[in-house]
Amino acid sequence: MDADETPLTLLLAAPRGFCAGVDRAVQIVERALVLHGAPVYVRHEIVHNAHVVGRLAAMGAVFVDELSAVPDGRPVVFSAHGVAKSVPAAARARGLAYIDATCPLVSKVHRQVQRAHAAERTVILIGHAGHPEVVGTMGQLPKGAVRLVQSVAEVAALPGDMGPLAYCTQTTLSVDDTAEIVQALKERFPDIAAPRRDDICYATTNRQAAVKAIAPRCDALLVIGAANSSNAGRLVEVAHAAGCPQVALIADAGDIDWAALTNVRTLGLTAGASAPETLVRDVLAAARARRAVTVEEVAVAREDVRFGLPQGLS
Repeated sequence: MDADETPLTLLLAAPRGFCAGVDRAVQIVERALVLHGAPVYVRHEIVHNAHVVGRLAAMGAVFVDELSAVPDGRPVVFSAHGVAKSVPAAARARGLAYIDATCPLVSKVHRQVQRAHAAERTVILIGHAGHPEVVGTMGQLPKGAVRLVQSVAEVAALPGDMGPLAYCTQTTLSVDDTAEIVQALKERFPDIAAPRRDDICYATTNRQAAVKAIAPRCDALLVIGAANSSNAGRLVEVAHAAGCPQVALIADAGDIDWAALTNVRTLGLTAGASAPETLVRDVLAAARARRAVTVEEVAVAREDVRFGLPQGLS
């Protein structure tokens, strides 16, 4: 392909890419492979990114949908999204050695749900139906003890006689959309108990803030992430809402429609919390192969959060 001589300013959002919870989960699988040898089984994708999953699979990790696919005597890792209480219980019943890679910030939400239930409050969970994190959070309590809402309209449809209430949220939601749902809950149920701190994690908040900072300046914006990644999908929505006219979710540089970017002079770039920085570098290299690129990094926060590994792996 002939290079386009039109200069391109590339606004690189920061923070972007791996968060502390994802980094910890990947390290857990890597350390388990060192300590136990291959194969190490992983229930569901450890994080929502095919490149990460593929690299770990090449090292000897085997990804399965359910515990029934794990042979006796082999260790199994639970994904960063968290699992229902029934999953480790089933592993113990079979005598499987398991390692829980649940993000500590998701585990915090699990504890909040349990405390609210112990206080005899019905829990309202704001989240996306079917997402593994939501499934795991709802699975901390008996069936029916958690009510899922996904929109302001669903708040309006809740029955008015549920007794004492508490709410919590999925950690990877849109900050702005969730604030609207929380406001609707508080208006309808003034006595509803709130989390001590926001459940939307620091990484989700920071990545959305970085996109808001660059989107109004961009002719187009690329979000690196998987189609099934909640936080990457929210970055696409945030970029649109912040005024960028052309936004695309890409798995990697090979997904870029360069023809659609022919007239773009300012291109934004970010990556979801499960996307490794190598994918960002690949996009930069692909852009430089086609255009005269000037990179400007726009940082809205500095992240220094680190999570320790489970006992026995560090």
